[in-house]
Amino acid sequence: MGSNIKKVAFHTLGCKLNFAETSSIARSLPENQYERVTPDQKADVYIINTCSVTDAADRKCRQIIKKFIKRSPEAFIAVVGCYSQLKPQDISSIPGVDLVLGSNEKFDLASYLTNFKKKKITEVHSLQLSDEDRFLPSWSAGDRTRSFLKIQDGCDYGCAYCTIPLARGKSRNPSISLLIDETKAIADKGIKEIVLTGVNIGDFGKSTGDSFYHLLTEIVKTEGIERIRLSSIEPNLLDDKLIEFVAGNDKVLSHFHIPLQSGSNKVLGLMRRRYRKETFTGRVTKIKELMPLAGIGADVIVGFPGETDADFEDTFNFIEDTPLSYLHVFSYSERTGTAAESLPLKVSYDTKELRSKRLIQLSSDKNLDFKKININQKASVLFENAKHLNMVTGFTDNYLRVEHPLNEDLTGRIRRVIITGIADSGNMIVKLIQDHIR
Repeated sequence: MGSNIKKVAFHTLGCKLNFAETSSIARSLPENQYERVTPDQKADVYIINTCSVTDAADRKCRQIIKKFIKRSPEAFIAVVGCYSQLKPQDISSIPGVDLVLGSNEKFDLASYLTNFKKKKITEVHSLQLSDEDRFLPSWSAGDRTRSFLKIQDGCDYGCAYCTIPLARGKSRNPSISLLIDETKAIADKGIKEIVLTGVNIGDFGKSTGDSFYHLLTEIVKTEGIERIRLSSIEPNLLDDKLIEFVAGNDKVLSHFHIPLQSGSNKVLGLMRRRYRKETFTGRVTKIKELMPLAGIGADVIVGFPGETDADFEDTFNFIEDTPLSYLHVFSYSERTGTAAESLPLKVSYDTKELRSKRLIQLSSDKNLDFKKININQKASVLFENAKHLNMVTGFTDNYLRVEHPLNEDLTGRIRRVIITGIADSGNMIVKLIQDHIR
């Protein structure tokens, strides 16, 4: 590398969508000007792609920013993404931050990296989002086993607790033909699995007159892509037609992540969600009828304003009676600019902590039950390139992590296995079925 080459490191916080976008932003930097290094290596430039979904996410962003500044005070520090869009002043007030870019500006990162001298005053470019915000294609390529493909951005739902529409704008998507081209480019890299990601993927097609179902029927035709995994999809957008297609196509994996948020219809109403718990039940029931071993996860928020003890018990009992594989549990945090900010009957921190702990334990119990019903079942596993403690790991189609004694012939390959038990690590133990290698 020439002496004029700058070493650049990226650190990504938050969702799969952020990881896809970081990868595309990194690829946009000219190779004759930048050498990409890992965040734990010494770099001339550090790019931090931020999340702002909760107060905790904001705090973590600030901690990470300060960590890089303390570790490399002479390095150029750029902060981009959702937190930068929502609270650019908060970031620019941190001594040592040189550049702040919002949700749209981050994709033009290269044009802002013109002078790498430390700045006395932070340079901020974070414009108000509009209905004309562009869709900026993204996919990740750092892992040779799977890629996150961004198919949609923004959200029109206006849930009472959520800042994502403020951070990412209106729902929008590209054409199916563009996404097919990107899928082919991913396949050309030797990547076997893609994860379809976005803010609200079931809303795909709103800006182009297409549908998520139609996109899925086209993407499965891509040669070289052998596994397609769906990221989070709203229960009101997960219809029978889509579930039946997943059940009938071997490429689309039997794993669903469906936001629930609450098992109380009263709280769902306060949250301005577009469904009731009966809709969620119907979706899970349909999935389990067609795919009994499907993995189903859900997001839950505890302590939303107005959630009483009785409402929480409704949620707990509802989840307990629903065949879910795992939960992502969030304690409600108030976000500036949301409708929930002005709601009465706030729930105390201690109450939120107690409710959260109960649901996390319930999630652990349900996950163990799900693992047990998969013992002695056959499954398809994509083994990863990473190795740990002389083991190679991977995920089944229904999203169980498995481990197997290290074998170089397994890494990056899809193999049929029989699940034989649960390891001390919590991963599933598997035995290979020898006649299946890809």
